[in-house]
Formats: sequence, C-alpha cells, structure tokens
Amino acid sequence: MSEKKKCPECGEPILGRADKKFCSDMCRNSFNNKQNSDVTNFMRTVNNILRKNRRILEELNPTGKISVHRDKLSEKGFNFNYFTSTYVTKKSHTYYFCYEQGYLAVENNYYILVEDNKGKEPKEENEKA
Repeated sequence: MSEKKKCPECGEPILGRADKKFCSDMCRNSFNNKQNSDVTNFMRTVNNILRKNRRILEELNPTGKISVHRDKLSEKGFNFNYFTSTYVTKKSHTYYFCYEQGYLAVENNYYILVEDNKGKEPKEENEKA
C-alpha cells in the first residue's frame, strides 16, 4: 500500500485528489506567502518609493511643465535612484519618469518637470512635432 502524502505546510495527511499538494487553502496560502515574502517586501518597498516620487513630481508640477531646483525635490523626499522608465530625445537629453510624471536635469541643479500625456513623448523646447 502506498504512503499517504503529507501537507508541506502543516504535515497533515492530504485527502482528496491524487494531484492535491496541500490539505487546505489556508495551508496553501500560508506556504506561498512564506515563499514570496522576501520578494514581496522588496517589491513593496520599491513601489512605495516610486509612488512617493510620482506624488512629489505631480505636486510640484500642476501645470504640466515647470522648472524646480534639486533642493526642492530633495526636501520633499524625492529619491533620484528610482524611476520607471527613461526617454532619450533626438538631442540625447534623458528624461526620467515615475509613471507618467517625468523630469529632465538641466544646468545649475535645476530640473524641468514634465507630464507624459497619454503615452506621448515629451517635446523639447526647440524640437518640432
């Protein structure tokens, strides 16, 4: 006679279908949550930073395009190491985006804040459409 399979979470015998791996939904969820906890915590931390960056950019840029000093961003807690995407223009200027809110470093520690409306790429001052 074959030995009964045991639940990898609690060790109880598994009853039911032959391909069943856990004794209950609670054990399955508990097991999977433990397996993913490190990744989940890391992702949660990164997502919180990205959301905070986006809120700061949105708050400082109510008109869709404005220039602000780096100190203003830093005072609000902006983290320049985290962004969701970049866009390099024909003139090789790199915009950094936190979702649809973006910024471009210019001279003297100033940044131009922009909003990417509906996936359209930002236009530079002297570029034509």
